[in-house]
Amino acid sequence: MIMVLVVEDDPVAAEAHRQYVERVPGFAVAGVVHSGGEALRFCSRHTVDLMLLDFYLPDSHGLAVCRALRAAGSTVDVIAVTSARDLEVVKSAVSAGVVQYLLKPFTFASLKEKLARYARFRENAGEAADQTDVDRALATLRAPSRPVLPKGMSVDTLDAIVAALRGCPGGMSAGLAAGATGVSRVTARRYLEYLADNGLAVREPRYGQVGRPEVWYRGKN
Repeated sequence: MIMVLVVEDDPVAAEAHRQYVERVPGFAVAGVVHSGGEALRFCSRHTVDLMLLDFYLPDSHGLAVCRALRAAGSTVDVIAVTSARDLEVVKSAVSAGVVQYLLKPFTFASLKEKLARYARFRENAGEAADQTDVDRALATLRAPSRPVLPKGMSVDTLDAIVAALRGCPGGMSAGLAAGATGVSRVTARRYLEYLADNGLAVREPRYGQVGRPEVWYRGKN
């Protein structure tokens, strides 16, 4: 059994990640923590094979956590689970020992694929016969993939909705999201609800002068 530590400061997202991991055969959740310091302390006291690590933590950056792990002699593998899209951060993550990088927002299917690839990589034990064996083992981790979304949803539209949310820190309604991305209000609401259901956005009622409150959505890091 591969023991996984979930490191995520947002309780809703942390719970979603915990449930995702527990749905994948061969993996078990060793614990859930909400800061870099907690992650380091947990790893020093418990058996952890793999860490799902958010980079934007309240007390430190995920890269600092990775470096502290290595400095302490820890061999815990790390999958970055973050909204950080700066390629310089990605390069630094690789240097710090991150084995895979998963961008938020993501689906269960996307995380399941990452975990399955990681499990296959761990199974490739023993001595390589030649360069082909080495390349094949590394390709198990590095092969590109696209997130698997519910039927009728597209990655491009999801990216557009996420970008619109990032550009509006105070949040936006489905109508505003539709206007910002060029999709229909119904479509925008479906994507916003998808983000909220996966712990990647927050629903907030906004009360006007008359009628029922309008639902606004605020993105998360």
